[in-house]
Amino acid sequence: MLYTAISTAQNVKISYNIASLGHRILAVLIDLIIIFIYMVVLAYMDMGLGSIMPEDGRIGLRQLSYLPVMTYSLIFHLLFNGRTPGKFIMSIKVVKRDGAPASWSDYIIRWILRLIDIWTTTGAVGLISIIFTDQNQRLGDAAADTIVIDTRKKTRVSHTILEEVESTYTPTFNMVTLLSDNQVNEIKEIYRLAGDSKDYETLKVLRDKIEQILKIQSDLRDAVFVRTILKDYTHLTQGL
Repeated sequence: MLYTAISTAQNVKISYNIASLGHRILAVLIDLIIIFIYMVVLAYMDMGLGSIMPEDGRIGLRQLSYLPVMTYSLIFHLLFNGRTPGKFIMSIKVVKRDGAPASWSDYIIRWILRLIDIWTTTGAVGLISIIFTDQNQRLGDAAADTIVIDTRKKTRVSHTILEEVESTYTPTFNMVTLLSDNQVNEIKEIYRLAGDSKDYETLKVLRDKIEQILKIQSDLRDAVFVRTILKDYTHLTQGL
């Protein structure tokens, strides 16, 4: 399994899995099935219009209706921040190599180079490029400086912002309310990933960042400190 290090807004690096070739192929197949269904619907509509519209009008309408097929990938990547329906189902996403969201120009570059990666070579160039590059990049990814990451997470209560706290819980750090939901969500994600990978150095950096933001110091161990911050935030913002 390949990984990539991505810097967060807290200047802490966390790791994501690079999407596997298999997942990317399945995503493309799902998208092709959706396009095929669209084409079948168009064919039936075209047959239905045969008796009420002249052939010239039907040809023009047919050509116009093919436009969504040609721009399918580009439109969905732009609208859904690096995902097509196939990528959404497979829980993979296009981002910049540094983890930042890809821009509209990046999606256009990737879309144009699909002509070489996929369509004119039946996918051969794209497959070879993905297999033989360090971060599974096809030519379009290399040109746009993007990668495709696996965004799958196990869904548990412990993976959300909120922590389970008892009604009698007494918070330790009342100033945690200075944090935003986005900051706490990011803290929780880094805490989870660092714990899963036993990355104690990242946990220490995270703890230092929290102390810096809140202007506090504590003698608690790194993991206990971060966990306490999360529980305090839950208690104080939920009015328990």
